[in-house]
Amino acid sequence: MAVKSTRRTFLKQSGLLAAGTAAGSLTSLGVDLGTKRALATELRIRGAQAYPSICPYCAVGCGTLVHVEDGQIVNIEGNPESPVNVGTLCPKGAATFQLHVNPNRITNVLHRSPGATEWEVWDLDEAMDRIAELVKEARDETFIEQWEGVDDEGNEVTKLANFTPAIFTLGGATMANEWNHIHQKLMRGLGVVAIENQARI
Repeated sequence: MAVKSTRRTFLKQSGLLAAGTAAGSLTSLGVDLGTKRALATELRIRGAQAYPSICPYCAVGCGTLVHVEDGQIVNIEGNPESPVNVGTLCPKGAATFQLHVNPNRITNVLHRSPGATEWEVWDLDEAMDRIAELVKEARDETFIEQWEGVDDEGNEVTKLANFTPAIFTLGGATMANEWNHIHQKLMRGLGVVAIENQARI
């Protein structure tokens, strides 16, 4: 005897079948993908040297492992030994690989002179020299050796200041302790007092 199936019955049975398939994984059907996943991961980074690094995005400072083979980055993933993220990465951090391996990535120093409409390609040394010139120029023009003011009792006082209010520096999550130490010494040596870090903001 043939079973008559209506459209409503067909859709209901299809929905139940789809839900059952979604609820039960391939493993429950006797398919074990664990070995294949492990093998795929191993083949992807086999022979590569892993270098610990830090995600360049927000101020959290999640740890990453950068896998390098023959001088080329082949994979970037979360570092399971990092106490910050324990191997996990957000979508932006998981896409860090494309920051380096991307045909649209700018690898030259571009400079546009005041009033110009076109970008010029500068040598890195030339760009660094120009930045140093501008920093020195801003410091020399705004450097304050003595501060004159009034104390709590209304007396005029003069105090040694040696600072510049024209330069501000903002650190980021990718800066290591050693880098921050040298950076602080440089900025304070220049007389910069507006020193901030992304992690605190």
